[in-house]
Amino acid sequence: MTRIKKAGPPVLVVALIAGLVGYMLGCTREQREQESQADAKEAAATNAGDQESEGSGQPTTAAPAAPGPVDVTEPRGTYYPATEALAADEMRIISLGTGMPNPRPSQKATCWLVELGNGDKFLFDLGTGSAENIAALQIPYDYLDKVFLSHLHTDHFGDFGALFVGGLINGRTVPLRIWGPNGPKEEWGTKYAIEHWRKALSWDVDGRAGRLPASGQQLEVKEFEYTAENQIVYQENDVTIRSWPAIHVIDGPVSYSLEWNGLKFVFGGDTYPNKWFPKYAMDADVIIHECFITVPDLVGKMNFPVARALDVGTQIHTPPPAFGKVMSICKPRMAIAYHFFNDFDTSPSVLEGIKQTYSGPLTLADDMMVWNVTKDEIRVRDIVYDENVWSPPLVRKVPVDRSIMLDVSDKMKAEAMEMGDVIQSIYDRANKLYGTNEKPAIAN
Repeated sequence: MTRIKKAGPPVLVVALIAGLVGYMLGCTREQREQESQADAKEAAATNAGDQESEGSGQPTTAAPAAPGPVDVTEPRGTYYPATEALAADEMRIISLGTGMPNPRPSQKATCWLVELGNGDKFLFDLGTGSAENIAALQIPYDYLDKVFLSHLHTDHFGDFGALFVGGLINGRTVPLRIWGPNGPKEEWGTKYAIEHWRKALSWDVDGRAGRLPASGQQLEVKEFEYTAENQIVYQENDVTIRSWPAIHVIDGPVSYSLEWNGLKFVFGGDTYPNKWFPKYAMDADVIIHECFITVPDLVGKMNFPVARALDVGTQIHTPPPAFGKVMSICKPRMAIAYHFFNDFDTSPSVLEGIKQTYSGPLTLADDMMVWNVTKDEIRVRDIVYDENVWSPPLVRKVPVDRSIMLDVSDKMKAEAMEMGDVIQSIYDRANKLYGTNEKPAIAN
């Protein structure tokens, strides 16, 4: 099924289909051909008239060439994954998770992808549910090997396991690299969190040894000092990523900037408005900053007591008027507000709050939107994607060491049902089809 963002109600789709079917049934092939020929003659007459006007010496405005019946109409008003190459000087930003800590199908938790014209791709945060939207982009997982975490709330790194193991199953042959801050305590740091999560996945990953490339099962965690200001945490291939502290719940969170080819992208993570942010986010082309749901909606829709709503909505997170004040200082070419449920009855109050303090370029983010950024323009579109995706193309095929493959014990095998005839026939057909000589591990 293809997912169409902001599509009309189902009744409109039914009506459209019914209308098309009615047209097809009500017109014979000859009638449709006659109509097509008449349209072609009318177009030819119009073109001839235009040429006569040009010959008369009268000033004319050249109309763009009409697309042919099999041409692609450009520019597209929507983005279709894996169909548009990036220009060498272009940045593409995709919202893979824009929601809140509590999950729901329409908005995953925080995750943003930045793609650059030099081929690099960077994930900023990896919140719960975001791996589904990552899969919808059909990007080979060998290219999605760099993740930068702002902090360790599950709505910002809860899909680590899904990307680590899911990416391996879907063809990743390189180590997954994670960058993130330390903390005032060892157990509050990125290295501690990821290494212990990896231990929790021991049964999962060990069972895939010898079946999937060992290189894709590797992790590299690069932890840095959370209190350092504007420090370089990544610098490769003419890309520089810096971090600075953020204020959120307890010590540890950070914000990031990415600079490349004269373009600057800033990702705030979660933070109370702080003095570091304008200092280091200034002159950015695009700034992504949280803008939390309003206090009345926290009370009315999430059943928060007033005291908790005020604490969460204004002390732990950035409320809409404060978001606007930060943007009015930073003056980005595009401000992107996220971390709220973008509904018809909640977004107006968010927008009203922002407008109290900011009147510049703004996007109220939703999942699966795209921003194409060059020095000349920033183009914002929705993404149309297939919900029934399979694995993306492989970048490389890496041999596996089957000698390290683990198996169930003989005790377990002894209790297997007698399926030898059925299983063997499947192996026989596969070996004949693919020219192999595989044998089943359980054959009884």
